[in-house]
Amino acid sequence: MRDVMPFGIRYAETDMMGVVHHANYLLYFEDARTHFLQQAGLPYDQIEARGFMSPVVSVDVKYGRSLRYGDEPVIETWVSCVSPFKVSYSYVVYASEQDRKENARPACSGTSVHCLVDAETFKPVSMKAAAPDLYELYRANLEEA
Repeated sequence: MRDVMPFGIRYAETDMMGVVHHANYLLYFEDARTHFLQQAGLPYDQIEARGFMSPVVSVDVKYGRSLRYGDEPVIETWVSCVSPFKVSYSYVVYASEQDRKENARPACSGTSVHCLVDAETFKPVSMKAAAPDLYELYRANLEEA
């Protein structure tokens, strides 16, 4: 499953030239992951309610064209790798839905890798053993780029 989420750019996310500051893309990635899980049927708050958290292990970001205040961007998100202990999300941010449909140069692309940890101990756990429904959700939605 590829999830496409539109989002707005707040003026405070830009510099004096109206260009989105590079650090904000990580916030967009986080919003996209949350939206992906919501659309897949297992919202992140339900994962936390079961005593788990999913911290970021690593992030890779490649910047393309600049997003600017006034753009109406979309972010495309999918699960690109899954194992019992880690899941990778891939992202492509476009300045508009039209740019996405035309496969235009993206504003940004990247991946983030996450593990599952026990919320109390912060020790990693096997998704396959501790949260098999989450593991199967990731496997069912796996789409290698």
